Amino acid sequence: MRPIRLPEPPGVDGMKTPEIFSGGFGGAATVVRRAVLIGNGSPGAENQCLGLARALGLADNLTLYRVTRPRGGINEWLHFLPISLHKFVDQVLRQFFRNTRFAIVVQGRKPYRVPNAGSVGLSTVLEADVKKIVTVARDTYEKEGPTLVVACGWDTISYSSLIKKVASDNVFVIQIQHPRSRLDRFDLVVTPRHDYYVLTASGQQQVPRLFRRWITPQEPPGSNVVLTVGALHQADSAALRLAAIAWHNELAPLPKPLLVVNIGGPTRNCKYGVDLAKQLISSLYNVLDSCGSVRISFSRRTPWKVTDIVCKEFAGHPKVYIWDGEGIPRRLALSCSAFILFAQIVKLVTLSHSLCAEPNPHMGHLAWADAFVITADSISMLSEACSTGKPVYVIGAEHCKWKFSAFHKTLRERGVVRPFTGLEDISNSWSYAPLNDAIEVATRVREVIAERGWTV
Repeated sequence: MRPIRLPEPPGVDGMKTPEIFSGGFGGAATVVRRAVLIGNGSPGAENQCLGLARALGLADNLTLYRVTRPRGGINEWLHFLPISLHKFVDQVLRQFFRNTRFAIVVQGRKPYRVPNAGSVGLSTVLEADVKKIVTVARDTYEKEGPTLVVACGWDTISYSSLIKKVASDNVFVIQIQHPRSRLDRFDLVVTPRHDYYVLTASGQQQVPRLFRRWITPQEPPGSNVVLTVGALHQADSAALRLAAIAWHNELAPLPKPLLVVNIGGPTRNCKYGVDLAKQLISSLYNVLDSCGSVRISFSRRTPWKVTDIVCKEFAGHPKVYIWDGEGIPRRLALSCSAFILFAQIVKLVTLSHSLCAEPNPHMGHLAWADAFVITADSISMLSEACSTGKPVYVIGAEHCKWKFSAFHKTLRERGVVRPFTGLEDISNSWSYAPLNDAIEVATRVREVIAERGWTV
């Protein structure tokens, strides 16, 4: 009987060892399979981190940490301090005023808390801890490979830069939004192109010569800077397909075209008030005949005066549905103030917002809208809408200044947005090359990671 010859194991006779059998530098330790995200509690900032993680294919293996400041009492006036100094001052004040009648005034009742992660679509969120993040990255490096660290927001800079400093061999650190100085503390910095507006001729003219040395950035973007048009976000094609399915029963039957109106709130560089609300109302009435249906949403920043005037004008209108940003739809002919009072009473009685609220329709709106009208203040909302390829109309751009004006100029030059004048026929669609910032940034991240001998 002839002997049976078993196949040689992988790696014999010059055969290349498959990655699954190799370790160290040839296997897991060169592949980025997980992400640590560090946010500051702002949904806009944390959505940028999540959007990049999704674009890199790491959405199923990530952990969100959140940097939190002391809250309550005098702490609300100390947010201008660096977060480490703010926490130190808070501790000193607590010791000094402990057990005195000034304790609540100085400390507040709940100085530290990690808000719920529901606003960014996650079930849990952890308090940011550099030591813990670094320890896990080091201890699991050989088995799990490098850790991608993505942070966004001013308060996260000290955390992400320290992680890079003490664990540079085990992590790849990306800071979203310009850190203003010492960009070499990070592997990559992702920031909108308009953050460099100060270096343009127009920007220089707006800054008195005496103050130019104090305005950042002061140098053009270096090799570790990735420029975007707008903000990163989670509204990619896969997310919109899921949203279209989830919101099919509610939004698909609506008369077409569906116009979605997103109303933000004034900012330092884009100030407006009731005047813009009145302009919006007038323009909406002018285009209602060309709309099948209209859905209006407010943000957390929308002033009550703006909300109130819009609600009073359109409450009960057969074509208009208003979502107040708190989960309570307004179609009844009640005053907005009454609705606000009702919402507050319900939350106080139930102690649970979720018991009386319906889901936020924002992603459903992005998926099902035929056109958008968006106030000029929100770079995030505009970036999301402009990634759909659908018509986007902007109202209030004339109120914007400084780098916000540069952002709107870029959108107009690319043919991505048009001003909302009230003369539009919403049934007439137009198209453009959608913004694709997250994918473009992800491509650059892969290139730079590859230079280190890693892959994602």
